[in-house]
Order: sequence, then structure tokens, then C-alpha cells
Amino acid sequence: MDLSGESFGVVGALQAFPLRLAARRVASHGGWLHRGVTRATTTVVFGRTLLARHDEAEIERRVQAVPAAAKTLSENGFLRLLGSLPPVPPANITRHSILDQSGLTSPVFNMLALFDAFEHPAEPFSFHDVILAKKYAGLLASSAAWSAVARSIHQIGPVGSLTALTLRSTGTEKIVTQDAHSLSELDGQRLLALPEGEDEAEDYFGLAETAEAAGLLAEAATLYAHCSAIDPSDATAAFNTGNCLRAQPGG
Repeated sequence: MDLSGESFGVVGALQAFPLRLAARRVASHGGWLHRGVTRATTTVVFGRTLLARHDEAEIERRVQAVPAAAKTLSENGFLRLLGSLPPVPPANITRHSILDQSGLTSPVFNMLALFDAFEHPAEPFSFHDVILAKKYAGLLASSAAWSAVARSIHQIGPVGSLTALTLRSTGTEKIVTQDAHSLSELDGQRLLALPEGEDEAEDYFGLAETAEAAGLLAEAATLYAHCSAIDPSDATAAFNTGNCLRAQPGG
């Protein structure tokens, strides 16, 4: 990896490690890393601590202030560039397609991607990313702020693990997960028993069928199983789960 001539400006502290360590890593590959943005900055890295320290309007202001000639990079994208995270898995879904399927607006999608809300930080995207985008669109439709979504999802580990969970908004700043019986914080803390209401079994079933048709049998099995957890009386979901598991190599 050769970063000669590259100047990285960091906006907001990195969650992964202190700035001085990042600067040493970049310098060892011939580049230069500094806090903030200068006229010489070629790439602006947005650290995820911005989500905890600033409100949505201030974060958007800082993103919009990036010079037109500079590239932007999420924290995970920066870590992958340094070899501190494994490469993203292969994918083949375009940005236009994921926007069309999810209903997210382009500005909101860009902000979520910049703060590592998807497995892939840029095109091409994966089927998991499509599922995540649809979940985020549902949260935003129920009054959640994009910054609350980005702030909450990193409590649970890799964002890909969110694809098998039902997410709920309890206001503009609070995202929780729902199982068949209750609501929980994304870090696992159990909340009050689940009030009666419409579930998402039909949406998950549709996603599962799409995944199965695309040959993504592991993903389809997980989604069908989630349908069964929401509605144990759904015999079709349970049957399809078994079929997908048996059809997998070694199944």
C-alpha cells in the first residue's frame, strides 16, 4: 500500500484508535494524517465519535464543508485502507438499485454510508445492504433521525447482524430491537413487554423469497426463521426455512 502524496484530514475522533496511532500508520506508508481539513487535504475521514458529540445539523454542516476536490471516507473505509479491517465481501448491487428498492433519499443514504451503516461503504452494495436500507427507511418513516439510526446501530457489532432483527423507533433519537415478546436496547438490555401491533412478518417473507430466488440460501433461511419467530403459526415460513437449510452445501 503506497499512500505517497496523500493527505488525510480527520474530522471527529476515530473510535478505533487514537489519532496519533493512525498518523503513524499513514506515515509508515508515505502519507500524512492531521486533524481537520486544510487546502492540501486529499481525503477527509469522518470519525464516528462525531455522532456522539454533535447534533445532526452540525454533522451535516461539516460534511457539506468538505472541499469539492477532496474525497470522503468513512472510519471503516479508512481502517480497510490501512489493512486494519478485512476487505468487504463481493457484491453486485448498484447505488441506483438500492435507492430504488429502499426508498431512501440520496442525501440520507450518503450520510448513513459515510457513518458505516452498511456492509459496503460504496458501490457495489450487497443484498444485506438492501435489507439494511429498507430497515432504515422504515425507521425514518416512523420519525427517527438518520443520526439516531447511525448512532444506535453500532451498539450491536457488525451491521450485517442487524439484517435478522426487527428494528423499531421510539422517537427521533431512540432505536430498539423487537422479538416476538418484547423490545430491547440494541446492546441487549430488555425493555417493557411488546405492545400489541402489526408485525413485519410479511416484509421479511418477501425479502426471504427474494434472497432464495437469488440463490442466497443462508440469508433466506435466516429471514424465513425470523418470520417464524414473529408468527409461530406460519407453517410456510418454517417449511421454507428447512428447504433452504437442506439446499445449502453440506446441508
